[in-house]
This record gives sequence, C-alpha cells and structure tokens, in this order.
Amino acid sequence: MGFYEPEEGHITLGDILLSSISVQAWRSACGAVLQDCFLFSDTIARNIAESSSEVNQQRLLQATKMANLQAFIQRLPQQFLTKIGPQGNGISQGQRQRIFIARAVYKNPQFMFFDEATNALDAENEKVIVENLRTFYQGRTVIVVAHRLSTVKDADNFVVLEHGLIVEHGTHSELVA
Repeated sequence: MGFYEPEEGHITLGDILLSSISVQAWRSACGAVLQDCFLFSDTIARNIAESSSEVNQQRLLQATKMANLQAFIQRLPQQFLTKIGPQGNGISQGQRQRIFIARAVYKNPQFMFFDEATNALDAENEKVIVENLRTFYQGRTVIVVAHRLSTVKDADNFVVLEHGLIVEHGTHSELVA
C-alpha cells in the first residue's frame, strides 16, 4: 500500500516499478482487508462507502450482500444509518470483519489484499462470503494471507512461506501431491 519501502530489491507490476506509481493512484486501485481495520465514528453506510463522497445505494447493497451483512443490518433499528465507532459499539469482531470486506467490495478495486480477513468469522459466514467473492475476484489480482485452507482453496497459486522465505508454490493439487 506504499506505507513502507522495500528494505532490498523492488516491487513491480509487470514491468512497471511500483515506486514509479503515485501512492495516491496505487491506493485508489487497491482494497485491503486486514485482521483488524479501522471503523470511523459514523454510520454503517459511511463506514462501508468511506472511499466515496456520496453513498451509492446499489453498490452498498451489492457490497453488503457479498459480505453476508444484510440480515445483521436489517435487524438494526436504523439499519444502514446505525452509528458505529472505532470500538465497534456493540458489534462483534466477525461483524467488523464483514464491514471491512463490504468496504473493499464497495470500492471495486483492481487489486485486493486480504490478510486473515475472515479469521473472526464462523465457518458458515466464511463459506457464504468465500462463495460470494469467487465471482467478484474475476479479472482482479487478489492476494490472500490465511491459515485456514477453506479461505484459499480455490486460489490459482499458493505460496508457502517459512521464516520469511518461499519454500513451495503451486496449485492446491500440486502441493497436495
């Protein structure tokens, strides 16, 4: 995301050095969902659409569907207008993660980075969200860091790291073999 420069070597996108792309342009092309992102003291809708000056209702509904948030939001008295804050104001870690996933989907980026983005979700929510995202990932570059195989089983390429070094890479079936 451009917060740190590589200590050695360089990062490229194809033949283009990442350092030659403005940080603002790079970040606008990226969506990131970390184990714990930041919630703003604002409504659920504004927390999801934080990258836009106005909330697009159609994109908001699509993003919440992808993140399996509809039932949770519909149960709230003010639904999308419910105010939440940095501490979550009574929402679980799994609900927070689903808001962060909806935020990344709403942004509709070319590159997506998920770092243990579903670690607080129960198996059923994770299954629904992974299935929903399968179509959303089409035509995008997606990097997923996960310990649960169920989160990444459909990946085109697995990279196994050990002590910061790549020790194996390949498809799921290649690595199992």
